[in-house]
Amino acid sequence: MKEKGMLLLMVLIFSLPTQLTPYPIDGYTLTGIRRLVRLQMIENDEIKDKKLINGALKTLDDIHLNLLNSKGDSLRELPDPDPDLQKKLNGLFGGLSQSYSLTLLDITPGRKIRYAHRKEENGFQPGSVGKLAVVTGLFCQLESIYPDSFHLRQELLKNKSVKAGQWALPNEHTVPFFNPETKGFFKRTLQAPDIFSLYEWTDHMLSVSSNGAASVVWREAILMYHFGADYPTLTEEQATEFFKSTPKATLSEIANEVVNEPLRALGITEDEWRLGTLFTRGGKAMIPGKGGSIGTPLGLMKYLVAVESGRVIDQESSLEIKRLMYMTDRRIRYAASTTLSDAAVYFKSGSLYKCKPEPDYQCAKYKGNVENYMNSVAIIEHQDSTTYLVALMSNVLKKNSNIDHNTLAGQIDRLIKVK
Repeated sequence: MKEKGMLLLMVLIFSLPTQLTPYPIDGYTLTGIRRLVRLQMIENDEIKDKKLINGALKTLDDIHLNLLNSKGDSLRELPDPDPDLQKKLNGLFGGLSQSYSLTLLDITPGRKIRYAHRKEENGFQPGSVGKLAVVTGLFCQLESIYPDSFHLRQELLKNKSVKAGQWALPNEHTVPFFNPETKGFFKRTLQAPDIFSLYEWTDHMLSVSSNGAASVVWREAILMYHFGADYPTLTEEQATEFFKSTPKATLSEIANEVVNEPLRALGITEDEWRLGTLFTRGGKAMIPGKGGSIGTPLGLMKYLVAVESGRVIDQESSLEIKRLMYMTDRRIRYAASTTLSDAAVYFKSGSLYKCKPEPDYQCAKYKGNVENYMNSVAIIEHQDSTTYLVALMSNVLKKNSNIDHNTLAGQIDRLIKVK
């Protein structure tokens, strides 16, 4: 790097690698997400490629919410820590950075609910975990347009075509392009002319953690907020005129409300989790950020409990968000632990790092010396019915914490399974 460039603070933001693929593979007819056809063809030996692991083979009908009962009602407030579980959890962090913060909730059927935590109120930059706030804002606006029909909400997601434009740029990670008729398949970074259905944009946002897709989905939720019942027939020209003619301060207020108010409705406070800035330079140029972003293990755990309780917008929306979090391909970081290979994992990870010049230090991915956040939320469901929720956040400078997160996943899994 040139000497002049080294005088500047290097801010590098990275999301999940492109190989990650949520959503059940039998969901094409329901959603129109074309890459799901390819995964199904691979499983049927119609296309030669690596098959899915056992934990990734659930179908749409296999996925359900675990707290649609008195358990969910009892978790409107998280319980006091279980003494035995808390003691065991404390023993996992002896050799790790003091920044590690975590919440853990065992909701296995037939057992009492057990909770444990470590620095649950510590605040971190959530990175791509914040995309869960975007999908929540999207489903909230869909409910406003079609309050009495989840089917119509899904039809809008499936049939509404949206152009990337400058909102999706720049974008480092690739997204999949698949033609079910020709079986043509490739991956590349997003370009301004790209068009996908709103369902596919949402899938790109969560499956490959595309920052470009996240800005597009957030934009569409803002348009739904403003145009309401007129949104389904909204043209690209009308959308462009709205963003051009609306003061940026007003746009910032709307953007902030769209993604954060649904979290407040769940009892998650502004200091526990908020999202303040779009995910791309193109998006930020259109809508300035407001208030910054923060996440805590406590706020993220409250969200996971709300999903499992059917309280994120409504029961159907909660279930669909959970489906969109379902990992059906290569897993990384926390989710990559081999102890979870046969388990269903509903997962979102995010990271952000910042570097500055320092003697004998070279900036590298996930090794920032100013900030080096790595975060994961996960719902784990084992075939023996063991079920638990985890929110893990860390900020370990100059070190890629991937291996430590992976190791912790195995240790936590074994800890939960000990009765």
